[in-house]
Amino acid sequence: MFRRMRRFKQQISDEECAEILTRATSGVLGLLGDDGYPYTVPLSFVYKKGEDGSFGTLSFHCAREGHKVDAVRRNPKVSFTVIDRDEVMPKERTTKFCSVIVFGTARILEDEDEMRRAANSLGAKYSGGFEDLYMQETEETIHAGTLCCIEVKIDHMTGKIGRQILLERQRTQ
Repeated sequence: MFRRMRRFKQQISDEECAEILTRATSGVLGLLGDDGYPYTVPLSFVYKKGEDGSFGTLSFHCAREGHKVDAVRRNPKVSFTVIDRDEVMPKERTTKFCSVIVFGTARILEDEDEMRRAANSLGAKYSGGFEDLYMQETEETIHAGTLCCIEVKIDHMTGKIGRQILLERQRTQ
């Protein structure tokens, strides 16, 4: 169903992809937008590694209404890209890069406990040390009915490094 990476020698392991998703602070969500146009939006997210051998999930919060939520309702299949490294090498006319792309199925969380877990996971990642503040905000937005969280179940994941990084790794082995 998913294509094999054309430059498979530059493919990184699922474990390295998971490490990148864990440490990254932003990525770009790709959806099928209005009138069949692609819609991509940068966002903050949290990654949870699968415990059952699955690729895991991504979670983020958003407004209860808007382009993103409408697109998920219309077609829950999404992609998400994280660029871990992007170092231009002008003299060599290349780039040292490392990126991860995931494909998955998004769902809008409706259950309060699921929303609480997702929102508090985001708070822990981005506001560590301020648990009382983000947990209070989570409860307030749940009770006000304004919290919207989306979870993406990852169906497929690939990561790729540039040739320069691949050569560096081969030299150090």
